[in-house]
Amino acid sequence: MLKRPIIIDTDPGIDDALAIAIALFAEELDVRLITTVAGNVCLEHVTNNTLKLLHFLEKDVPVAAGASRPLIEPLVDASNVHGATGMEGFDFPEPKKELLLKENAVNAMYRVLMESDEPITLVPIAPLTNIAMLLSLYPEVKSKIKEIVLMGGSASRGNKGVMSEFNIATDPEAAKIVFDSGLPIVMAGLDVGWKALVYPEDSEKMKDMGKTGEMAYCLFKKYRGGSFNTGLKMYDSCAIAYLLRPELYTMEDAYVDIELSAGMTRGCTVVDLKGYLGKEPNTKVCMDIDGEAFRAWFLEYVGKCI
Repeated sequence: MLKRPIIIDTDPGIDDALAIAIALFAEELDVRLITTVAGNVCLEHVTNNTLKLLHFLEKDVPVAAGASRPLIEPLVDASNVHGATGMEGFDFPEPKKELLLKENAVNAMYRVLMESDEPITLVPIAPLTNIAMLLSLYPEVKSKIKEIVLMGGSASRGNKGVMSEFNIATDPEAAKIVFDSGLPIVMAGLDVGWKALVYPEDSEKMKDMGKTGEMAYCLFKKYRGGSFNTGLKMYDSCAIAYLLRPELYTMEDAYVDIELSAGMTRGCTVVDLKGYLGKEPNTKVCMDIDGEAFRAWFLEYVGKCI
């Protein structure tokens, strides 16, 4: 099987942890690099969490730490959702620090992209600070990027502000750079994340599905992205699911821009489904998902992990 090479940019984060695990064990994907960025919690914690996760999953993928704050504003994290360290609720092994590169995430991405014989898909499931810096500092990498499949944004309402989703609202300026890049973009946002649910009976099944399933069960009890009893939202796994099962989604081509002005709508992804702005579409937007099929896919792929 010809594997699809990807770079994951992440801020683990409980739902990030499951998305990363699924990607690492999916036989269809080749994870070339994992980069970290401040988001759910601070850069030190998200990098540490990534290295702990790789040790736990027995995977040796290089890791590079990136931006410790958004381009313009101070970091406002989501520790209220993920806990103080980002992955509380499970006793992970010590971080595998030998996997941490001396290179900054942006330089590491540049090197991996330029050394590749085939275009690589970028999979940011975090604020877009690292990706924006990569595209700004090294525009020549665009020819090496197949597409950007990101978790973020919304065609409707928000989960950080009234109209803004967390990953985009954390660094709207970075998001603007990415969406204006001219690269093919797939946006898996809140419209599908809110329907990509794992229910209590799923968590109970996962508890007996190897060490990854047990990890998921323990983390989910601490996760505040929904309710353990009524369904937990697997936002970040939506990006991985798109890579592996795009048929789960209903898609619309649209022009997407980012609201940067201060005020109630800062960080909003303005998704122009009707062409009011007179701009060519720049994004494939995931508008809907088959929730039951996603649950089945999620359980199947957690079952492929150790």
